[in-house]
Amino acid sequence: MELPVVLTVAGSDSGGGAGIQADLKTFHACGVHGVCAVTSVTSQNTREVAARCDLPAEVVASQLETILGDIEVRSAKTGMLARSDTVDIVAGIMVGYGMERLVVDPVILSSSGQPLLDHHGLEILVERLLPLAVVFTPNLEEASTILGKDIVNRKDMREAALELRDLGPSCVVVKGGHLGGEEAIDFYCDGERVVELAAKKVDTRDDHGTGCVFSAAVAAHLALGRFPLEAVRRAKQDVTRALSNSLHIGAGRGPIHPLPEAVE
Repeated sequence: MELPVVLTVAGSDSGGGAGIQADLKTFHACGVHGVCAVTSVTSQNTREVAARCDLPAEVVASQLETILGDIEVRSAKTGMLARSDTVDIVAGIMVGYGMERLVVDPVILSSSGQPLLDHHGLEILVERLLPLAVVFTPNLEEASTILGKDIVNRKDMREAALELRDLGPSCVVVKGGHLGGEEAIDFYCDGERVVELAAKKVDTRDDHGTGCVFSAAVAAHLALGRFPLEAVRRAKQDVTRALSNSLHIGAGRGPIHPLPEAVE
């Protein structure tokens, strides 16, 4: 049996809701095989990130070189990269191995507000990693941080998608799930068009890992041969389904739960 292989480069969430744990579950649900390079080990539950240990950049590089030196990886995604030197090394390895289908999720803050990448690391991500991305998936806060301005409505989101596209990625999805209203609105831009994508919001407070599941699903659908817009559309459906199946565990925000499409 052969399955497309998808790589995640991200942190570990000990609560199982985000990071590599969410990515690997999503890969399985989408019908691809997942491999991973761990960048950071967090002590995390549904309420907080209590502690973290960022792995040295050379350890991350060793994981990547070992995987890519043996396994044909069809697509990849980056999540929490944690350190500026790790961002730099990951970008260099992606270039060296000619990764053509790269999804970049700019994980800057945890959902509980903990900083997960410093300012210098973000600068390197914008300068070196963004131009390699086929799809870039910032949420409103991340897009605002990168552009240095508030994004508070659909007009702002549309403009932000165009401005972020100018930084080098082939396609951008500005995610608007935190905007008010009954629909979750995203804006997709590939340089030729800006497409508004809408889905009915799921009424749940258990939404931990939403961004990770979305970017992982985009990477999986790219590995399955779908074009970026179709990969994004399907990933948005996957997230809606995962939110509908979210898990109420712990005292804080429980994780969303990706399931194969055939499972009801």
